[in-house]
Amino acid sequence: MRALKLAALLVPLLAAGGARANEVSIETQRRASALEVVCRALLEAPAELVWQTLTDYDHLADFIPGMQRSRVIARSGRVATVEQLGTARFLFVSLPIEVTLATTEFPPRAIEAKMTKGNLRRLEGTYRIEPRADGRVLVSWQGLIEAEALPPLIGELLMRSAIADQFRGMVLEIERRDALRRARAPQARP
Repeated sequence: MRALKLAALLVPLLAAGGARANEVSIETQRRASALEVVCRALLEAPAELVWQTLTDYDHLADFIPGMQRSRVIARSGRVATVEQLGTARFLFVSLPIEVTLATTEFPPRAIEAKMTKGNLRRLEGTYRIEPRADGRVLVSWQGLIEAEALPPLIGELLMRSAIADQFRGMVLEIERRDALRRARAPQARP
């Protein structure tokens, strides 16, 4: 099977509004009729802030490109049921996406999401937060997505593009929140 690189393995985000992420990678690979996606970013932000951003379900539409609405409709223990509405776009093609996800939280290191209903054939994935010895945090998302009623090549390009935009949107929001946190921190006096 061939691995398709959506972006270079090490893509500096410095060109994207001054972002501090050391690297972002987005890789896709065909798995039967589904698209497997692996996204990674190495961040300077604290793991707790990464967790807070990833689980801010009611505000995801404020910073995730293409998402018009995201809201928690139920919560039971570690599981939040999240309803999301958005549009995936690539060139002249757009696909409305309406899904309900069961997100199972494993604080402070993982969040598993699985579509329970919606207009996709399949959507499931896991966010992982891995603190590094050097103080940085590796954030990753690995999942499978399969769209309904799109030609395979167009569907693959559309989903790959939308997921890349969404992951980068999440990374930029984590960095924005970290910059605010740093600005509010009391300055050390000499």
